[in-house]
Parts: sequence; C-alpha cells; structure tokens
Amino acid sequence: MRILIVSDAWDPQVNGVVRTLQATIAELRAAGHEVGVVSPDLFRSVPCPSYPEIRLALAGWRKVGRHIRAFAPQAIHISTEGPLGLAARRWCRKNGFPFTTAYHTRFPEYVAARLPISADFVWRFIRWFHRPAQHIMVATRSLARELAGQGLDQTMMWERGVDHALFRAGRDAHPAFAGLARPIQLYVGRVAVEKNIGAFLDTAQPGTKVVVGDGPALAELKARYPGTMFLGKLEGERLAAAYAGADVFVFPSRTDTFGLVIVEALSCGTPVAAYPVPGPADILRDGAGVLNEDLNLAIAEALRCSRADAAALGARYSWAGCTAQFLRALTFVPSDPAPAGFEAQGVPA
Repeated sequence: MRILIVSDAWDPQVNGVVRTLQATIAELRAAGHEVGVVSPDLFRSVPCPSYPEIRLALAGWRKVGRHIRAFAPQAIHISTEGPLGLAARRWCRKNGFPFTTAYHTRFPEYVAARLPISADFVWRFIRWFHRPAQHIMVATRSLARELAGQGLDQTMMWERGVDHALFRAGRDAHPAFAGLARPIQLYVGRVAVEKNIGAFLDTAQPGTKVVVGDGPALAELKARYPGTMFLGKLEGERLAAAYAGADVFVFPSRTDTFGLVIVEALSCGTPVAAYPVPGPADILRDGAGVLNEDLNLAIAEALRCSRADAAALGARYSWAGCTAQFLRALTFVPSDPAPAGFEAQGVPA
C-alpha cells in the first residue's frame, strides 16, 4: 500500500508523536509498504511560539496538494492539527479523498495550560478538524470515550510500542547514578509547563530526584530545585540506562494521551507512579505501578512494586502490534493499487 503521512511534528523534535511516527513508518516499510511523509522540512517554516522546536510550515493546501499528487497515495493519514494538517485536510475535502487522523495530544487542556483560551473553545476546533475523518486513531480507550463524548465516535485504537532490544530489564544503570542516595526517582520527557514536573519535584520522598529532558522550563526548575539532578536530553543506550537505574519512574503529567515514556520505563523493569488520569490509567495494572491523586503516596507505594511485574507489562507493547493497529484503521482503503496519476482520474492540479 502507498501511504502518505502528513505531520507538523517531525525531526529534529524529540517527543512521543515523532518517535511513534518514525517507528511505525519503519515497521510499515519493513513489511513492504511504500510510505511518504509531508513534514515541515519540505517548506519554509517559522518557530512555534512558546515551543520553538516545532516548526510551523508556511504552506497552503495547493503546495501540500502538489506533494500529495506527486506521491499518488492510496491512503492519507493526517497526524497533527497544525498548518500542514489543516492544508492536507482542505485538499482531501476539496478532492473527495478519504483520510484518517490521530488525536495525539489532549489539545484543549494543553492550550489552556499555556494561553488564556478556554478548553471549550478549543474543543470546537477539535470537533471541526476530526469530524470528516474516516477513522480517528487514539492510543487509549479513555481517549476514545472522551472523543465520543464530543460526538466523534469513529475512533480506532493505535497504541504505542517499545524497542525491547534497547529498553530491557537487567541492564547497567546510568553512570551518573553511582553514589546517589536511593531511592532514585526519575522523570523523562519535555521540560515544559504542561508536563507538571513541579508536582513531582515538590514531593517529599527521601532519596534523589532526577530529570531527563530539555525544554523551556529547564532554567526555572534548576533554580527552584537545586537538589534535583538534571541530566539534559538523553537518547539510546544512555536513556535506557537511566530508566533501568531508577527505583521508580514518576509521570506527573495530566494532559498526555498515552505516555510513551511509561512503557519504556516498564520495559526496563521500573515501576511507575502517576496520577489516575487518561494515559497512565489505561496502561498501569498488574502491580506494575500506582495511581494516586497524592503523587507523594503514589511514589512511596510504587517503590514497593515488583520490577518483574513492571517488565512483564512493558513486554506487552511492541511496535509491530502498534503498526498492525495503524493498518487496521486504514480498512476503508480499496485493495486495488492506486491509479497512476491523479490528474488522469479527474483530481485537479
């Protein structure tokens, strides 16, 4: 199948959306599918206010449409609600081309945390954007229920996976952890206001708190919490070693739709403490972590959880399974090959 993915989130960003897309694309290509990507690097772009790592493409629907026609896809997946997503949506609607979307971020809550805009106002945009999609891919059943409550009931599951060769239990701890007071409590992710990291750093558990990641709130948090170890952005083996060397992984966000870092930590055998909100509440079970509105208590109880149970739960998530779900969401696509040349089929230039 020829599959075109349109995403405003792409390299050099490091986040769950980009990592999920890249892993899914790799699996699709390994299975013999042809995958194209329309991303900000193909166009002139400007940095997103308050999130400069995200580049906002300066491209209208006609420019995006030229890329679509050049690839001649059988399926179009619009991954984000940004400028490229809007342009691709308009092209598809004008040309009667079916498409899927994904709801990666609890966008109304995310925007409300940063700007003086009500979540209800943003939900109007979300309903408008996703309503024409054949299917809306979501990572959890909680999200499916939330969207159904907004009148968007054409959801299909698209969970997340883990590279088990990299994120595995029993590996050596990160060398920076040597000599630190235990228990080591770890956060991994973007260092930004919507991640609610201060709620974690305000907890009163003994031991050492460690933050891995970068972002606009880093300097402020370093100044406010001098007793915390900030390791910056880690990738690959060094990131896996940080997960494996921690005694508990703390996920303080209330706005994430899944939390890819949760299943990476679990796969390394590290129990998780989190709030009982969509995302962690959909993942954590079988004694692998603790959900509690009192994050301090959640950490204390998670430290008593079994590392073997955590690793067993993490092992259930794979990129192969994630990609199979992605393909199932494309079940509306005809099985016949795409025609050679959209113009010949009456699609305007």
